[in-house]
Amino acid sequence: MTNSPNEPTTATEHETDTGTGDRRAIVTDDLTKEYGETTAVDSLDLTVEHGAVYGFLGPNGAGKTTTIRMLTALLPPTSGSGRVAGASITDREAVIDHIGYLPESPPIHEEFTAREQLEYHGGLRNMDRSQIEERIETLLGRFDLTDAADDRIATYSKGMRQKTGLIQAIMHDPTVAFLDEPTAGLDPRAARTVRETITELAAGDMTVFLSTHILPVVEEIATEVGILYDGQLVAEGPPAELKDRLETSEDSTLEDVFLDVTTEEPSATDSTR
Repeated sequence: MTNSPNEPTTATEHETDTGTGDRRAIVTDDLTKEYGETTAVDSLDLTVEHGAVYGFLGPNGAGKTTTIRMLTALLPPTSGSGRVAGASITDREAVIDHIGYLPESPPIHEEFTAREQLEYHGGLRNMDRSQIEERIETLLGRFDLTDAADDRIATYSKGMRQKTGLIQAIMHDPTVAFLDEPTAGLDPRAARTVRETITELAAGDMTVFLSTHILPVVEEIATEVGILYDGQLVAEGPPAELKDRLETSEDSTLEDVFLDVTTEEPSATDSTR
């Protein structure tokens, strides 16, 4: 596929369960991760459809990173099950073919230039040469990295490294992109570009699983929100619906919802699915 973020892909390009009509890009059933006597993720049930921007929220230590590591097949669950793009999350080789992942610290080689890093990644993803070159040029231009593309990543600012990692996560047009704090370290212009890009990718039927502490970003672009607290999913739904369920003010924000359900005694929106 050679689609740029400005050229949305079709639904059939991203669906793996062809002929079944199954629109679920991510599904988990009682997904649990325990470390000794500590339960990091507790019986998590998720269903995320193709083309959704799923805002995954929670305070530090809630289990967000553990969940993402399980969904990307980097960490085996203690119990329960999950599938991403139709592949079991216990099958790393099957999952990796369908996902892109931007962790909080992008996996990039400082001795490479951005162009070399992205060419290397494209090769790992079995993209053909012309496709790699086209995607690199398109995305470097979109994120204002063209002029620095042949400089060593070691000389890059945090924001430039972040943009390189984001390009790497989406350049192969994955079925599901897992993005952990994608706007971290970015100036306002670059952060807007990221938000616009996520929206366009989802319009092309890519599923974006977005983890961030920047709640206005989620409120702006997410189609669904899940809030994790103490390893449990305590609220889930479209942002507007979650705000409507909070019976405090007509001007409630997603931040109000977040604070309401991530307390010791969640109230109005507790366990809303």
